[in-house]
Order: sequence, then structure tokens, then C-alpha cells
Amino acid sequence: METPLVSIVIVCMNRLDNLYPCLEGVRAHTGVPYECFVVAYRFSPENLARAQANFPWVSWIVSDGIRGFAENNNLALRQARGRYCFVLNDDTEIRQDVIGALVADMERLPQDTAIVSPRLLNADGSLQLCGRPPYPARYYVLQQWHLYKEPIDDTVGKTPLFGELFRTSNITGAAFLIKTAVFRELGWFDETYYFTPEDIALSTLARKRGYGVYVDRAVSLTHKWRTTATRISPAIRPAAVRGSLIFFSGGSRLKYFLLALPVWLAESAKRAKAACRLRRDPSEANRIAWETFRNISRSIFTRQSPKQLFMKYFHG
Repeated sequence: METPLVSIVIVCMNRLDNLYPCLEGVRAHTGVPYECFVVAYRFSPENLARAQANFPWVSWIVSDGIRGFAENNNLALRQARGRYCFVLNDDTEIRQDVIGALVADMERLPQDTAIVSPRLLNADGSLQLCGRPPYPARYYVLQQWHLYKEPIDDTVGKTPLFGELFRTSNITGAAFLIKTAVFRELGWFDETYYFTPEDIALSTLARKRGYGVYVDRAVSLTHKWRTTATRISPAIRPAAVRGSLIFFSGGSRLKYFLLALPVWLAESAKRAKAACRLRRDPSEANRIAWETFRNISRSIFTRQSPKQLFMKYFHG
């Protein structure tokens, strides 16, 4: 059996409509030796059998328990044999040899490089994200009040190292290539963070350890996140907010309180606004929005972990 250069890891929550285009793109456009793991999270027996039959070249890992993004990815990452790991969301589509290009980048970059990521595009071809700048705790609080918006292009005004490769500060978990040995050294994804900010936590830790993080502006793929991220938001968002507050407070109870109070006020205001909308229009979308903000505001000052919050609010 050929030793893979890259171990591709994809987590899918029973969404074949996302997974099939993703895997078809990987198969059609990957020009380096690879192995591909799909973590089949809470798949129906019918969907699992169908997917396994249609993609026999994939190594399937069945995950039926309640697990978050970090936990599910780690199930596969610990089995990776490649020199590099390519973490990929199932709601992405590849139309060029993204993985091969990032591997070529990695082999030209300085030895202390840990991660290189592609540019992400929306389904309409517009730019979604190209690198991520520093994101201190105050930006997180301001963003909850719509007083700060993270720049979508961290390469503007910068000089590339070479070609279209730029140093950046953070990554998104939707797609990135990382040296397997470094990922293992960093402990894989931190499972404290059930749904975000495990990606920022990873790149932050990598930089603290002296590793470089880069983005290639010339390499792109499509990420359809806006169409797939709302179905279970009443469970995901409370876990995400709690995880973010844990990360940005850095273990300090005082800092947690100082961050949590303005976030709670913002989410409570959103909850009141959503309640007014729901009274005017009792649609399913408005009900989900109200339930999401209600659950977030109830979860900020809890002692429950992000995973416990997800389990509390998940109905599925």
C-alpha cells in the first residue's frame, strides 16, 4: 500500500447533499498521494451504507455518540499516516488541486511553518476569507454588539513571502493543511471547544510555540457555510459562545466575568428583538432565532461545559 503524503479528514453530520460534492472534488482534483477519512457523525444506516458503496476509497469512521467538531476530527486525526493533514469541512467544494498546491507551498516555506490555508470563496464566487488577523478578546465582545467586523482579507497591504503566500495570524477550521508531527505535538484539536473557537485556539497555540501560519491567496475553494450552519443553531450557538468566553478569558474568572457581562447584555437584547419578531410572525425561522438567543443568554454564566450545553439543547 502506497504511503500517503496527505491525510484528508472530513466530518459530516448525515448530510450527503454536502458530502458527495466535497468527496467528488477531492477525487477529481487531488494530485498527490493521499488517504481520506470521513467521520460519519450520527448517520442513518441507509445513508452510511449508500455512502460507503459510492465511495469505497474512503476510510469511514462511524461516530454515533454526541461529539463536537474537535472530538470528531480527532477520531480520524489520531489515525493519520500522512506527513500532512488536510482538515476539510464537508460543505466545501474543490475545483482545483488545492491540496497539491498547499503541499508545494509547505515544502517551500520556512522549516518553522506549521499551517498553510487556502482562500475561501462563497458559493457566488465572492471572497469569504483569506487569512485571519489577530483576534483579541475585545474584538469578540465588540463583534457581539455589531461594533466590529473581522476583515475578510488579511493580505491587504502586506508583502507576500513569495508568490501569493502571506503570513497570517489565524485559520478557519473549514480548510487548512498542517504538518502532522506539529499537530500531534500540539495535542490535535482542543476538545474543550465543542463548536468554535478550536481553530483560533490551534493557530494561537502554534504561534505561541514559534510556528508560522500562512495563507495562499492563489489557491481557493468554495465554502457553503451560510446554507448549512443554522439547522441546529439553538444547540450550537450556546456551546460556541461558552467556548469562546472560556478561550478568551484564558482561565481567569475575573476576565471571564468582564467579557461575559457585555456579551450577555448583547445576547439578551437580541433575544428581546427576536421575541418581538416571533410575535409578529410566528415562522419557523423566527422561532429558531428566538430559541437560539434564549439559550445563549441562559448559558453564559453557567458552569456547564460547551459539550454539556450542546447536549442540553440538542434535539435530534
